[in-house]
Amino acid sequence: QVQLAESGGGLVQAGGSLKLSCAASGRTVSSYRMDWIRQAPGKERELIAAISWSDGRTYYADSVKGRFTISRDNAKDTVYLQMNSLKPEDTANYFCAARRLPITPPVYDYWGQGTQVTVSS
Repeated sequence: QVQLAESGGGLVQAGGSLKLSCAASGRTVSSYRMDWIRQAPGKERELIAAISWSDGRTYYADSVKGRFTISRDNAKDTVYLQMNSLKPEDTANYFCAARRLPITPPVYDYWGQGTQVTVSS
């Protein structure tokens, strides 16, 4: 099994930046896709960024393109989300998740516990 642990969330003023980390431990996850997903109260979960652990291919939701950057450090089994130009609308609990099967809709094999990001006006 794989354990995922997010960190780096906090309170930040609009326009500021945060960098989230997702550390993976346990079995090898080299064949997985790693996603960052956020959920705000009363809203559906939103996939905001994804990266292939093996080749580094990335995906971004339109809502965060140009502001967020996903990256990974394979040696550390860690995925990062650099969040710039933060807006109050970005306030949410941010999760990292891993999936193996290339199916639609995505089914996630592992989830972290989440880290809260709060952006003040």
